[in-house]
Amino acid sequence: MQTLKRYIWTWILLLLALGMAGYLFWSTLDLGKKELPVIGAVQDFSLENVEGEQVTLADTQGKARLVYFFFTECPDVCPITTFMLSQTQDLLVKEGIFGKDVEFVSISFDPKNDTREAIKTFADRFHADYSGWHFLRGDQEEVRKLAAESFKVMIAGNNKDNFAHANLIGLVDRDNNLRALYDAGDSENVTPEFLAETVQELARE
Repeated sequence: MQTLKRYIWTWILLLLALGMAGYLFWSTLDLGKKELPVIGAVQDFSLENVEGEQVTLADTQGKARLVYFFFTECPDVCPITTFMLSQTQDLLVKEGIFGKDVEFVSISFDPKNDTREAIKTFADRFHADYSGWHFLRGDQEEVRKLAAESFKVMIAGNNKDNFAHANLIGLVDRDNNLRALYDAGDSENVTPEFLAETVQELARE
């Protein structure tokens, strides 16, 4: 009972975030639409990559991007979703556009445990192609703000034992606008093929 009381606000926050994410997801999944709506502008950021270099939003501008928030010690959804992204990466590499017209951005919200070395070890498990896939880390509160304000992704908890977060993949256009949010847990609709096709179409706009 004490444990339930301790985490009640975490779960309330998560449920609210999932409700908002669900609405945004279903409003942008309509495959019949010619053009995805603009949900909002992505705020600028400067985060550290696995090589210790700072990567900004401007560094990825001009390409269609898939953006995902994660932590390396996640026991369930993060590795599963990162594996799906790695499959999407492979499809885009075959098309010859990965790193050229399309990039991925994975952002850790656990800087205490997710050192550059830990993140690289995690990324290497999924054969990440760093020429087009940025794995980034930064101040926890700044990352939370970026996730919430730009991607509607709410992150609750403050350490690996009590984190709760919406498992969403953001689709960002060449001009830094968020165009869609996809529920990575919806394996029936959100597949590597779907993501590859969608981000490829956005890159053509």
